Amino acid sequence: MTHAPRTGFGVFIRDNAKFLAAGMLISFTSSYGQTFFIALFADDIMAEYGLSDGGWGLLYAAATIASAAAMVYAGVLTDRLRVRRLAVFVGLGLAAACLAMAGAQGLVALVAVVFALRFLGQGMMSHLSAVAMARWFVATRGKALAVSATGFALGQAVLPVAFVGAEPWLGWRTLWVVAAGLTILAIPAILTLLRAERTPQAVAAETVATGIDARHWTRGEMLRSGTFWALVPLLLGPPAFGTALFFHQVHLAAVKGWPLIDYVALLPLLTAVSVAVMLASGAAIDRIGAARLMQVYLLPFALAFLLMGSAETLWGAAIALTVFGIGTGAQGTLPTAMWAELYGTRHLGAIKAMAAAVMVLGSALGPGLTGWVIDRGIDFPGQMTAIALYFLAAGALAAAALHRARARLAPEIDVIRA
Repeated sequence: MTHAPRTGFGVFIRDNAKFLAAGMLISFTSSYGQTFFIALFADDIMAEYGLSDGGWGLLYAAATIASAAAMVYAGVLTDRLRVRRLAVFVGLGLAAACLAMAGAQGLVALVAVVFALRFLGQGMMSHLSAVAMARWFVATRGKALAVSATGFALGQAVLPVAFVGAEPWLGWRTLWVVAAGLTILAIPAILTLLRAERTPQAVAAETVATGIDARHWTRGEMLRSGTFWALVPLLLGPPAFGTALFFHQVHLAAVKGWPLIDYVALLPLLTAVSVAVMLASGAAIDRIGAARLMQVYLLPFALAFLLMGSAETLWGAAIALTVFGIGTGAQGTLPTAMWAELYGTRHLGAIKAMAAAVMVLGSALGPGLTGWVIDRGIDFPGQMTAIALYFLAAGALAAAALHRARARLAPEIDVIRA
């Protein structure tokens, strides 16, 4: 590929601080709809509503599948509207969903609230951040995605420890009110940071970033290509089983005999590794290309599940989470960069929305499937060898497809100083 002259991370961050900070803040705010956060209250929710692990998993899966379907249609709004405008509406909706969780009564209300949290938090907030970075930056797309995605990692590091520690004093429903307040506080900060944001159409017109065969692909054209379908198992794996790892963290700690507070205290380690890998993968994308790196993307996930399944101590869990952090760090940058690289940026919102829907679907299937298996007598650690084998098979299929696609990629030239 042909790229603009490289600059160091320090200079890059200084020159683009407001845009990058906005991406980080949007990513962080998505935390309240992410599984790692919702799962902190799994025991409380199951006790309140009389649900088993499998019942809670199926309810969660149904709500998340519905949010994936909604993403297919709502995600295209990023091709038409400014991020700052969408962030206001999505942020207000997410805050309302957090308040609704604080007061929800009955299973129907719980399904509706989980749908709203998943759609607005994991779905739209994450989508806004990723599409904005991939569109605003071309030759430095990897760095931008890496810096922005540290918001996800920060949420994983700070929120579980803070909220688990506060629950004995505040109660789980009050903590959802706190989450709503934090979401509201983020909105004016995002508006301030993106005061000078250009419209998606203006950026797309100014940016030369075509994909396979030197053209911009539409979503329909992508769906008719064999490459996309070969990548679907790869897209499903990390959100499905990574989500399950967080979703069943209470169950996992209980099966292993680890105090939950001690287990969640390991999450900052995962975060530290994840952030380091995000930044390294961002720089690597700009030098090597996302399609090439995606060919080995699933290997850390496979190894992490093998290690966690066999771990007997918290030290073993720490090692497994460290390896898992390598995968999640790459997950924060590689998939979005790959879509822009393969299919261009003109229709990136629609294309990324479809990919996001597949990933959200994976995050629904993982907890539902693993919860169903738990109810049939195989605990989550006992499922982890099979999960690792899935990652290896999906990775091999994707590697073959990406090897063929890379030969048809056009050079990238950055025409925006980023």
